[in-house]
Amino acid sequence: MKITENFLSETERRLVEERIARAEERISGEIVVMVAPSSYHYPYAGLLGSTLLSLLGGISVSLLLGRESMWFFLSAFTLLFMLLNELSRRFLQLRRPFISRKDMREEVEEAAIRAFYTSGINRTAGHTGILVYLSLFEHKVRVVADKAINEKVEQAKWQEIVDIITGGFHDKAPGKALSSAIDRCGDILATHFPREEGDINELSDTILIGG
Repeated sequence: MKITENFLSETERRLVEERIARAEERISGEIVVMVAPSSYHYPYAGLLGSTLLSLLGGISVSLLLGRESMWFFLSAFTLLFMLLNELSRRFLQLRRPFISRKDMREEVEEAAIRAFYTSGINRTAGHTGILVYLSLFEHKVRVVADKAINEKVEQAKWQEIVDIITGGFHDKAPGKALSSAIDRCGDILATHFPREEGDINELSDTILIGG
């Protein structure tokens, strides 16, 4: 649970899991929450940032020291690139200025859909599983629902859930926001998929940690 330590406290995590269990008591469906450190490592952004900054740094050092030799510039560029590239590899946040919002949105969507299938949410008896996927680096949320839900609930409806959680990111109250979002998921699903006699809990209520 290390990845959630700075995002959710132990108390908040337990509260969210209790809300999942409570919501599922009134629906014939499964709600799964996954928290991922990031949806992608964006290696191209690291290379781009290291290259651009090394070029600027090499030129600046050459001008400051009055060295017009191309060999001096190349040496400075190489040393800076090696240093910056290593720092970029270790600290993902350094890549953020070189990643477009579009790329982040696409990577989060792809990761969420992949997690939906690899976690087995698509294999519930009535195809009424839903994944609430949070990617911490990108500060983005994606809701993925199975086919039975998609037949009755428009994808646009889940934007309300996204807005509740992303608001929690900004307000630094993720536990409260996530709990509210789970309650709202329960409300939406209960309208179309109320709990039926014989329903069982097919998937764990524990928050999953994405890779």
